[in-house]
Amino acid sequence: MGTVTVNISFKDSLLDEIDRTANLESRSRSELLREAARLYIQRNNRWNQIFHFVEKRMEKKTISDSDVLNEIQSYRREKKAAK
Repeated sequence: MGTVTVNISFKDSLLDEIDRTANLESRSRSELLREAARLYIQRNNRWNQIFHFVEKRMEKKTISDSDVLNEIQSYRREKKAAK
């Protein structure tokens, strides 16, 4: 799999935070931004799965408030375990 170089604009203050974090973690700026993008996409996909699950259950009227709460708690547990 190849790589592509892209240009992204950041405010100076955000770029300073990115560079500080990368340095603290002994990473390159690119590595840090790739990881941030991956995590964002994973989180977004997970939320989309949750919303899809709820929509389907609501269509069938087989979901309760406690089902929604359980799904949210499950997601939070997974997120905490991944840290």
